[in-house]
Amino acid sequence: MESANYTKVTEFVLTGLSQTREVQLVLFVIFLSFYLFILPGNILIICTIRLDPQLTSPMYFLLANLAFLDIWYSSITAPKMLVDFFVERKRISFGGCIAQLFFLHFVGASEMFLLTVMAFDRYAAICRPLHYATIMNRRLCSILVALSWLGGFIHSIIQVALIVRLPFCGPNELDSYFCDITQVVRIACANTFPEELVMIFSSGLISVVCFIALLMSYAFLLAMLKKHSGSGESTSRAMSTCYSHITIVVFMFGPSIYIYARPFDSFSLDKVVSVFHTVIFPLLNPIIYTLRNKEVKTAMRKLVNRYILCKEK
Repeated sequence: MESANYTKVTEFVLTGLSQTREVQLVLFVIFLSFYLFILPGNILIICTIRLDPQLTSPMYFLLANLAFLDIWYSSITAPKMLVDFFVERKRISFGGCIAQLFFLHFVGASEMFLLTVMAFDRYAAICRPLHYATIMNRRLCSILVALSWLGGFIHSIIQVALIVRLPFCGPNELDSYFCDITQVVRIACANTFPEELVMIFSSGLISVVCFIALLMSYAFLLAMLKKHSGSGESTSRAMSTCYSHITIVVFMFGPSIYIYARPFDSFSLDKVVSVFHTVIFPLLNPIIYTLRNKEVKTAMRKLVNRYILCKEK
């Protein structure tokens, strides 16, 4: 009987990024531009890797998977956010909120684990070059990608299980433009300290540990490469790849640590960091990997010339 009192909240109201009409229109144009770059940019990376016979190494297989996750990750929040710029009262059902929360953590955690796999791939390529093809064979790469997805699924299920058991009986306004555990937990009609502690441990601590481990790994790899700096172009190419990976790791884990590795109190920077985490970060992957990787840039030019310019002629 008591649980019946907690069925009042069937939807949540999102405050969005701004209440001013003019600002909302400007933000709509900016974020629509970002989203329209993210989709074709990452799709182009996937198609280039799939169609170019030169890009068959495990690194490019993992990069294609990362591009796919970026497309999915940006599509969890961006489409609804763009639509909500033209809606006065921004609503999301309880089920829709839980679904958004689930996929956000599922894809986000999978991407974190995949970045860890990519660091292992660079370790094998730099420290075990003669055995690289044997170690990072396609079967192992597929297993590691599947384990990344499985890890993301388990992580997300834990977050959802903690949220759905909470009672929501009064306020239903979320001070954000999407549903996430940090906002939903705040409006629950119960003491959420135990749940918050588990969420900080499962989201925040994992982010911090993975971030430190990845930075240490890449620092070790760069030190190894500098020892063999006389090797020429192959060494500089390997260092460039490592720097690209480090940049992605910093941009991925930095906002995640800020959001999840602390008590879920509201701060003025929360929305700015969330926008960077969910909208801008997926934009960076195609830019960083195409600008810093000569093979990908060359393959993209070939792909465009072969399938687009030739058809126009």
